[in-house]
Amino acid sequence: MSPYPNLLAPLDLGFTTLRNRVLMGSMHTGLEDKAAHFPELAEYYAERARGGVGLIVTGGFAPNRTGWLLPLASKLTTSAEARQHRQLTAPVHEAGGKIALQVLHAGRYAYHPLSVSASSIKAPINPFRPRALTGYGVRQQIRAFADCAALAREAGYDGVEIMGSEGYLINQFLAERTNKRTDAWGGTAAKRRRFAVEIVKRTREKVGDDFIIIYRLSLLDLVPGGQRWEDVVALAKEVEAAGATIINTGIGWHEARVPTIVTSVPRAAFTWVTGKLKPHVGIPVVTSNRINMPQVAEAALSSGDADLVSMARPFLADPEWIRKAESGREDEINTCIACNQACLDHAFKRKLVSCMVNPRAGHETTLTLSPTRRSKHVAVVGAGPAGLAAATALAERGHRVELFEADDEIGGQFGIARKIPGKEEFAETIRYYQRRLEVTGVKLHLGTRATPADLTGFDEVVLATGVTPRVPSLPGIDHPKVLSYVDVVKHGKPVGERVAVLGAGGIGVDVSEFLTHAGSPALDLGAWMAEWGVTDPEQAAGGLGTPKPEPSPRQVFLLQRKKSGIGSGLGKTSGWVHRAALKAKRVEQLPGVTYERIDDDGLHITVDGQPRLLEVDTVVVCAGQEPVRDLADDLRAAGLPVHLIGGADIAAELDAKRAIDQGTRLAAAL
Repeated sequence: MSPYPNLLAPLDLGFTTLRNRVLMGSMHTGLEDKAAHFPELAEYYAERARGGVGLIVTGGFAPNRTGWLLPLASKLTTSAEARQHRQLTAPVHEAGGKIALQVLHAGRYAYHPLSVSASSIKAPINPFRPRALTGYGVRQQIRAFADCAALAREAGYDGVEIMGSEGYLINQFLAERTNKRTDAWGGTAAKRRRFAVEIVKRTREKVGDDFIIIYRLSLLDLVPGGQRWEDVVALAKEVEAAGATIINTGIGWHEARVPTIVTSVPRAAFTWVTGKLKPHVGIPVVTSNRINMPQVAEAALSSGDADLVSMARPFLADPEWIRKAESGREDEINTCIACNQACLDHAFKRKLVSCMVNPRAGHETTLTLSPTRRSKHVAVVGAGPAGLAAATALAERGHRVELFEADDEIGGQFGIARKIPGKEEFAETIRYYQRRLEVTGVKLHLGTRATPADLTGFDEVVLATGVTPRVPSLPGIDHPKVLSYVDVVKHGKPVGERVAVLGAGGIGVDVSEFLTHAGSPALDLGAWMAEWGVTDPEQAAGGLGTPKPEPSPRQVFLLQRKKSGIGSGLGKTSGWVHRAALKAKRVEQLPGVTYERIDDDGLHITVDGQPRLLEVDTVVVCAGQEPVRDLADDLRAAGLPVHLIGGADIAAELDAKRAIDQGTRLAAAL
């Protein structure tokens, strides 16, 4: 008996059958924007189809130029373009999968001067003010959606997903926040819904009955002026009547100030709202957001909250996710930890999307781990992210690998990160690599500080020895009240009620969150919803209530020498979450600080030319790192080929994305 009877069950849609209940959600990779990249995009989709995904949804394609996300971005508007798309659909079908094209009109989120919307209201995350569509313009947009769907059918797609959530054009018509019209397309909830319903209706007329139409419906807008629950339910019923095959869950607008997919969001945090909608419709519904492991997906389905689950980033992390679940190898799944560092952060920086824990994502045709022609005996020193990636990838290629780690467990900086409230998911990466070491046959030496003598006789030596905390030159730095972040987070040394954190990079922010956490489980759904003000949409429009964060058990001061904003170097799509969390915990953030001295009275600083004493009990130092590479010179003197990766190579700011990528690419080249 399968442990996932619901997840792996086929779904009969009448005219076609999905092989399981897993929808690979839309994720714009950047490969969609130029047909020249379609061969790479085809292999990206094909690898996931071979991995067993039931239905793949592409990144968004605009139905016309006004709908572009960026100038000259992805669109499908001509038969010539449809013919190019056949190189995407054919490999998926050859692998036994199905694929749907997402039709996405950016509306006021379009980053160009051609943008249009229901009303001429500028988005807070976009400098371009959209032009309000005329009545004729509205009808043209409806026609464009339907025409795009017809072209998708011509291109060999099994269906389309009509993007009606996340604050894009259709969502802009639905919400009073962005629709101030008084004509046939606004003024009442029924008129605001008409745009979405007409798009589905016209699309069904264009594509016929034997074509999947997924409608992505915003169940929680999470913005002021969002949709009321009764309007969401009415829309779902009307979309079903208009011809939708499946309703997919959308959560939050891009401008919402509530996190919806970062690692601090509890797993399956929004399945309850899909379950709230399900009794009102007769077609299958999909639940989404922060579902990353088979057990989580199965629980969502077995509870009756949904008929399918949507996951996007988990298939960046592991294209074999389904196959591993089918064969009882869940412990081999490379889990998405929702860090956003190489996926969404890349997308919003207009870089090609990949994955921190799987650098091959989006690079399937160029970053290959093919069997080596000559097996080498390779030593890898350091079992942090860089060393683990290098060791397992080298062994996968057929090299004989020995991994030396001075600590009594693997993980390195991830072992520290997993202790930060909201970053517990990082433990999954350590679990994955622990199992990967076993599967690939890497010989692991724990509690072993490798010496040059230990490493003689190897063909290659990879130094992934990481970093050591930098100790700033500051009078009183050796005072008993001074601790390093390793002392506090890893070793659990006691910290007082008033704390100064020196350094506001990623580690300083993490430590501040660690110190201000009150003690309830960080990923407890009820506590998380209270903290961010997420509530039942029947109680508040858009599901947006009043945040009620738990008070911090300590007073924390977060300081940095730079005058730039605290946390300005954090990830684009997750940094604001950390900054908001610190503000909610009343952390006093002080940039442009000069550290003077530490003594029994506390920390003496100068801010804006004025001296100030912080009467703190503890000073936690997060002032950067130094690379640990003392073995390198001796090994090179002995004539051994030495490769530096991860923090041992560059320690300026810890970067697991770079570390894992370096380790993997080195393994591919050796």
